[in-house]
Amino acid sequence: MAKVLITDNRFESLDVEKAILQPQGCEIIEGQYSRAEDLIPVVADIDYIITQFSPLTAAVIAAMSRCRVIVRYGVGVDNIDLDAARARRIPVCNVPDYCMDEVADHTLGLILALTRQVVAVADHVRAGHWKLPGSLAQMRVLKEMTVGIVGFGRIGREVAGRLKAFKCKILVFDPVVPALEIERAGCTPAGLDEVLRASDLITLHCPSTAETRRIIHRDSLAKMKRGVLLVNPARGDLVKTDDLIAALESGQVGGAALDVTDPEPPPRDSPLLRINNVFITNHVAAASPTAIKTLRTSVAQTVVRAMRGEPLPNVVNGVRD
Repeated sequence: MAKVLITDNRFESLDVEKAILQPQGCEIIEGQYSRAEDLIPVVADIDYIITQFSPLTAAVIAAMSRCRVIVRYGVGVDNIDLDAARARRIPVCNVPDYCMDEVADHTLGLILALTRQVVAVADHVRAGHWKLPGSLAQMRVLKEMTVGIVGFGRIGREVAGRLKAFKCKILVFDPVVPALEIERAGCTPAGLDEVLRASDLITLHCPSTAETRRIIHRDSLAKMKRGVLLVNPARGDLVKTDDLIAALESGQVGGAALDVTDPEPPPRDSPLLRINNVFITNHVAAASPTAIKTLRTSVAQTVVRAMRGEPLPNVVNGVRD
């Protein structure tokens, strides 16, 4: 009987996965592993691994003796050591297209929370006030703004498509997307420095890689316009948190809207939780009933394809038969 380890999940039950995998003769082993050292003794005789946020480090992967595929619930694979899996000839698969509309919609919500002060105004009214909670200058209109998009993959393009209706100028930095593609989408290709210096609002839509981790740090923040707005629905470690806090406290950054943080969740005493004009949602940008069902079904079906020896979809570390 094939063993499938689900290292962690945030679902009420695993009924979707079980309905697909158990008829294939799989034994499903459930866990909520947050530390690599706890995973190491578990993975030795596992045939297939499904993971969400558990750290599949090189040490964990080295302990695998039978694993035929690692499948991630989601788009990002930064919790998995791709090089270690490649060295062991273990393919790593993700699900890149299950939540594009959800994340793009959520991004627009975060942007409007900053530009129109929707959350702050609603909270002020709930507290019994019938006036703006801050200055009139905080009430921005996108038509008058330049928005910089860092990362022009599936989600970045969906965000750009939505922003076009607001009539703002859109600058895009993505070193792997041809300039002509960006122009065809109605946006202006730009280098990272130009995006940093010229944008009134910057939104991040790139994966967490060695090249992008801490892409927003003290020096890059200093290049931005004073009072710039920052949106991050992508990965928390794209931003150096201490540097962002310092920039918020100094006024260099005028506001931030984050669906992800580093660390996650932020500590209860983090200044991010008390600074005005910082809005944080709890890594829910991808959430909708349709998206989550698609995600879970896709992950389980990838395991079934591996069991049958069929070609695997969305292999991100280059390991193919």
